[in-house]
Formats: sequence, C-alpha cells, structure tokens
Amino acid sequence: MTLTDRESPYAIAMWDFSWLERHREGDAYADWDQVLDELTARGYDAVRIDAYPHLVSMDPFGGWTIPPAFETAAWGAPTTCQVTVIPALLEFIEKCAERNVAVALSSWFRADTTNARMDIQQPADLASVWIDTLDRIADAGLLETIAWVDLCNEFPLPDWAPFFNRPGDPHVTHRRSSAARRWIDKSIAAVRELYPNQIYCVSETAGPGKPWGRAPESEMDLVDTHLWLMNTSDFFDWSHDIDSAEHYDWLADDGQERYVEYAERWQARLRSEIESAAMWSRNAGVPLATTESWAVIHYDDRAELEWDWIKELCAIGTKHAAKTGRWVALSTSNFCGPQFRGMWDDVRWHRELTSVIRNAPVDT
Repeated sequence: MTLTDRESPYAIAMWDFSWLERHREGDAYADWDQVLDELTARGYDAVRIDAYPHLVSMDPFGGWTIPPAFETAAWGAPTTCQVTVIPALLEFIEKCAERNVAVALSSWFRADTTNARMDIQQPADLASVWIDTLDRIADAGLLETIAWVDLCNEFPLPDWAPFFNRPGDPHVTHRRSSAARRWIDKSIAAVRELYPNQIYCVSETAGPGKPWGRAPESEMDLVDTHLWLMNTSDFFDWSHDIDSAEHYDWLADDGQERYVEYAERWQARLRSEIESAAMWSRNAGVPLATTESWAVIHYDDRAELEWDWIKELCAIGTKHAAKTGRWVALSTSNFCGPQFRGMWDDVRWHRELTSVIRNAPVDT
C-alpha cells in the first residue's frame, strides 16, 4: 500500500536522532520496547527517525562520537555521546515492524568529531549514502516497514545540510533556487533508480516557499512541510536564537501571555496557513506530510513553562489539517516523545488527537 492508497493519514511522531542518542540507561529512550508500546498506546502508528546514512555508509559498525545538537533543546543527547548505528537501526525498525508502526527515514546529518557528513559533495554522494543505508534495511527484510525516505531534514538549512550551505557563510542558497532544486531532483532520482518502490521527499520548513505557489520538485512524491504558528506569523519576532536561554525566558515571560491575550487571532492565523498549504497541495497535485508542528518550535519541561497553551494550539492545528484530506501523515506536535514528559504523559490528549487523525480522510 502506498501513502496515497491509505484511507486515513499516519499518526506520526518525530523521534529524530533522540531514538539512538538517548538510548542510554536512565534516559528517555533507554528501553525501545517500552517507549514503542507507549507510542502505540497513545494511538500513533508511525515514527520519523534519523537513519544516520552518512555514518552507515562510511562505517556502519564503528563507534561515532557526536556532540550535542542543541545547547538548550531536548532533542538528542544533552552531552557528547557515542553511537553505533548498525545493528541498532535494524533492531529499532524490526521492533516497529512487530507493532505495525511504520518508519519514515530522514537525516539531520549529525556532526561527529570527524565531520564525516562533509564527505557529501554532490547529489550523487547524497544518493550514495542513502543507497548504502537502504541496502542494509533491504538485506534485513525490513523495507516494507519504511513509509518514506526524506533525504535531508529541512534542506537546505545550514545546520542540517552543511555540505550545501556552509554554516556561518553569509551567502545562503535558498530552497527555491535552481541549484537547490537540482540537488533534490538528482539525489532522489539516483536512489529511486535502485529502489523504485519507495516514496521519497526532501523535507522543508515554513512551507514550500513563501508565498505558496511554486511547483514542487519533479522527483518529490510528497511534501513534508514543517509548519508552526511561530514560523508562519508574527507571533515571534526572531530577534534572538531559538536555541538560547533567552528564547526560553521569552516563552516563559511573554510567549504564553502573548498567545492567551490574542488567542483567537493566533488560532485563525494557524488555520489560515493550514488552508493555504492544503490549497497549494491540491493545486500542485502532491500530498502533504507534517512531522513537526503546530505551535512553537522549541519547548521543554522547565518549571516555568506550561504545556496547556501549546497543547491547545497543537490540537487546533491537528484537527484543522486532518479535515482537509491533503495530509497523508500528521504529527500532533514536534514534542511527541518521552523526553517531553509534560506532553507525553497526557495519554488522553494523545489518544483524542490520534483518533482524529486515524479517522480523517485522505483525498489526494
């Protein structure tokens, strides 16, 4: 069954690189059986994870030293960690298969101490690391568990695609440029040549260009667009780094108050952006997925931060997107993981929204 053959969307959780980097004693993903059982108990039937394709390609059984991805956010290990990708990746996918949980593969191209990701120099290299990774999954008989392959998270942001846009370079080549579009199409085409039955995309943030209107890249089977109120409105003024202590101070001191004071305005703005995405998808003839959503981009379980307003916005976004019929996979938020206890522990909230998703139409 392909994505567009489904009668309802996947209810998907983003477990990024945390599934492996926090797979340590006492950490949130220490016991994969436990957290996957918790995932299905909340009604989810898919996860999106980092497959570390560049590390699989270079040395699948080697030990890699990986510094933290963020100073303050709770994705990935909070301190430098050691990972070995194979056989961990295959073991995790197999556990998902046992529970009928589909796996969307992606990569944030995590930096390690050797900076192996910079060996990617051209689209053929990006394709090659994914072919090597899919070879491993195919050999293990697990390809049917793969929902789709996202060749690069939020391409071409420098944090995740430094081989295309160098971090710190004042000149950034944007997603809608001909160079970026060539990378997307050539890399997908090369992987598809060897694995023609998979679904492919290269995910993006803030929609497929502003304003909505450009044609999708020809090789994309779906658009995984990461859409929040925070990056589609003037809710946040972007005057400071979203991975800084200052950002969390703003969320605690001003963010919730700003939302509550003008709640109807922000809810209407979020619905409007979802409608625009759905209309674009309908006109372009390409289905949507959203695996990171709907309120703010970063949040945490600090004592000064409350989850109620985040959950309210995320519920509004999930329900509105589900009604459109244009989404083949929907997340309830980008905090749907066991490291975010304030959201994860509200089982009733998750079950209500995953029920909405799994009873929604797919009209693509």
